[in-house]
Amino acid sequence: MEDFRNRFLFRDIRADEAEQAAEMEQICFPPHEACKPEVMRQRVLLTPDMFLVAEDVTLGSLAGLINGMPTSAPAFSDDAFTGFDLYDPCGERMFLAGVEVLPAYRHIGLAHAMMKELARREKKKGRREILLTCLPEKLTFYEEMGFENRGISSSSWGGEVWYEMTMDLQKEEDA
Repeated sequence: MEDFRNRFLFRDIRADEAEQAAEMEQICFPPHEACKPEVMRQRVLLTPDMFLVAEDVTLGSLAGLINGMPTSAPAFSDDAFTGFDLYDPCGERMFLAGVEVLPAYRHIGLAHAMMKELARREKKKGRREILLTCLPEKLTFYEEMGFENRGISSSSWGGEVWYEMTMDLQKEEDA
């Protein structure tokens, strides 16, 4: 696995990166699954704390991002993709709406490194859990990061069958 300390800076997103985040969403997800560009731009501007980015320091541009929503809701909901009704900055869990790595940066462990950093940050904020949904072909990918499969999700985003995955941050703390 690559040494990320010299090549990537993990940080919060900046307002001037809203367009870059919207473009990344369109690159990383098929049209029926991607968040609308205007919604992504709005998320960046209104709730930048929902984003962790990996900046390629040699190029000064984004290589990857994770966006989510802190919430008190007990289970994943498609509302996390469309608005801010579930947003609770003091919530115990983080719903992830997207884990995105541009094609040029894939297969080097960047998504794993970003998730490790996100888990560290969210644990520090007092969160107990990270939730996400994924397609069947990504189950192993997320299990390797420490997520557990809860089975088929109630999500029907993009007309797909999703699996709900959870990472217990308290358990990760003990590891």
